[in-house]
Parts: sequence; structure tokens; C-alpha cells
Amino acid sequence: MIVFKLPLTVFILFMGASLWGKTIEVCSSCKVKSIKEGVALATDFDTLLVKKGTYREFNIVIDKPLTLMGEEFPVIDGEDQGEIITITSDNVTVDGLFIINVGTSYTSDYAAIRVVKSKNFLIQNVVLEKLFFGIYLEKSQNGRVYHNNIVGDAVEEFNSGNGIQLWYCQNIEVDQNIVQHVRDGIYLEFSDNITIKNNTSSNNVRYGLHFMFSNDDIYENNHFENNGAGVAVMFSKKIRMLNNVFRKNWGTASFGLLLKEINDAEISGNTFEENTIGINIEGSNRIAYENNGFIKNGWAIKVRGACYTNSFRNNNFLYNSFDISYNSKLNDNVFEKNYWSNYTGYDLDKDGIGDVPYRPVKLFSYIVNRTPETIVLLRSLFMDIIDFSEKVSPVFTPDNLLDAMPLMKKSE
Repeated sequence: MIVFKLPLTVFILFMGASLWGKTIEVCSSCKVKSIKEGVALATDFDTLLVKKGTYREFNIVIDKPLTLMGEEFPVIDGEDQGEIITITSDNVTVDGLFIINVGTSYTSDYAAIRVVKSKNFLIQNVVLEKLFFGIYLEKSQNGRVYHNNIVGDAVEEFNSGNGIQLWYCQNIEVDQNIVQHVRDGIYLEFSDNITIKNNTSSNNVRYGLHFMFSNDDIYENNHFENNGAGVAVMFSKKIRMLNNVFRKNWGTASFGLLLKEINDAEISGNTFEENTIGINIEGSNRIAYENNGFIKNGWAIKVRGACYTNSFRNNNFLYNSFDISYNSKLNDNVFEKNYWSNYTGYDLDKDGIGDVPYRPVKLFSYIVNRTPETIVLLRSLFMDIIDFSEKVSPVFTPDNLLDAMPLMKKSE
């Protein structure tokens, strides 16, 4: 598991800052009336204490180690002029601000807070509204984005940005944030050793979480609900996905989790409930799926091809229209000791394991993959008959895709 730790030298720097840094107050009746003025006057490791009020400022550049602290959530209004806060120094903390009205541009990714080539930063307790991009981390490392509330007003992908974006970053912790109504709630590209935990990402136009070309990351205990298409993990390896909830990601092209070209990953303890597709898999290998719950999805798992040496153990498949969809007759994936609510076998020796193997791929699922319009026949007697015949003598579905040890009771 990736654990976020500040290096000892950074700890010493912060301790030292509390001993020699001074506090500069910013308010309409103070000597220093604007945040930009405060940054210009400050020396390394000072604290800017921004009093309650509204500050109509943008392009605030923090180029020295500082703490920018809000008192009673002062409002920084960018008035749609462009980027609002840009951090270019190491050892910067931003805490307790309410930032609104980021400028929108089709040539520049304006953000409420941008961190550029910085180390040992902390962004926490910030509220962002009326934004383009929210928090944008660029070529930065050893930082934390904690307990922020990001609410956009995105309607379409082309004119909206992401809530929290990491680009070429390392060793970042994204923890306890709420992200809503943006394009992608959290987006990672070329970012390694990232920990994403305890976040809620919902009602976003595209993805709740989106990975691209990022390795050795972990996301756990997050809640992804009612997004355009849940979570997408693409072209990455060694990702650990633990104890997350994927709910109500529903639509004609929607899913709880999309895996594309993913290798050597762990997917454990997650709940996939009421999604069009629980997990949509393509070109992904050597993944362990264990102790997950698939509940009332259209398809629990849809395998689109080139997926090998994966294992599915101790998962619960409950009341899905289709448990497994498979578009190939080749299979070396292992299904073992899963609970299937559609299993109708028996357990004569009372060992908790069904005596008859379970075949999770229905012929009707194969037909729907080829001709989607046939879904209207889902509950028909005719389809029950052809599914039964395929189960007895597999012709179109992989004959070795079966759970030889189905559980009689749900896995705990």
C-alpha cells in the first residue's frame, strides 16, 4: 500500500517556519488590502491571513514558500478573467478559501488553483465553484489535496474542465474531496505512486475518475455515483482498486468501471450496484478480482476480448440481468468459489460448494452482443429455453468458462 509521508527535511522546514515566519493580515481595512500585495511583501515561510470578505483578484502567483490561510472562508472572485492562484514554489499551503469565477478558455486550461513543478504542497479546506478546471497539479510531487469541495456547472465535455487533475506527478495523496458537475471528477495522466482515497465523485459529465498512462497507483474507499461513465482506467499497470462503491452509472454507453490495456492489477472489496455494466474489460491481463459485489447491474462483467490469466474468486453476483458477457470462445481465466444468485444447483455433501458447476455466460448474452435490439426478449420463455440448451451443450460460448466450485451462500 502506498503511504503518504513528508520527508524529514520538509518536516523540519515547516517546524522552522513556525519559529521565524511572520503573519501578514489581508483585509479591506488592513495595511495590506490585496492578496497579491501580501505575496509581494512576504518573505519565505510567512503566513498570509486573509480576513473574511471578497477579493476580486486573479493571476495570483505564489513564488515563495508561504501559507495562504483564509479566515471564515474569504471569497476570491476571479471575475472570469483567467487563472486565479498559481503556485510555482515548494512548501506552499493553501487553506480555507472560497474561490469562484475561473475564466474559461479553449486554448488555456485555466484553473482555480494550479501547482507547477512544486514539492511538499498542501491544498486543503478549499471550496471551488463556477470553475473551468479546479485544482490542476503539473509536474509536481510529494503533495496533498485534502478535504476540498469542488462544484462545477459542466453540461458538455467540450467546454468544461476537470475537478482535480494530475499531469506528470508523483507521490500525491488526494483524500476526502467532494467533486461534482465537472467533466472528469479526478483525472490522472502520466502520474505514478498516487493515492486516491475517501473521495466522493458524482454527477460528472464524463468520468468520476479517469486514469491514463499512470502506474503503481491506489484508489480506495471512494464513492462514484451517477457519472456519465463511472471510472476509466486505461494503459496503466499495477493499479490497486480497493473497497470503492460504483453506483447508478447508467446509460447506453455507461459502466461502473472500464479497464482498457491494464495489467497486473488488484480489484478487491468493491461494490458495483445498478450500473449498465459493472466492469467493462478489454485487453487486460493478470488481474485478481476478489470479494467484490455485483448487484442489480445490466451486465455484471462484460469481457470484450484479449483478456487472459485473470482470476475471479469469492465475488457475489446478485440479481444482474447478465452475470458474464464474453465475445470469444477462448478462455484461460479462472472463475472459482463465487456466489451466483442465478445458480440452481445443489449441495448434497453440505460443504457449502455446489455439486454442479455454474456456467455464467448465457447464449442470450452472446446474441445481444451481436444484435442489441434483441434485448427486448430478455424475459421471454424462448430465451430461457435456448439458454438452457446452451448450458447443456455449449456451442457458442466458451465450454471451459465455468465456476466448478460455486458457493451456496454469499461470500462475506
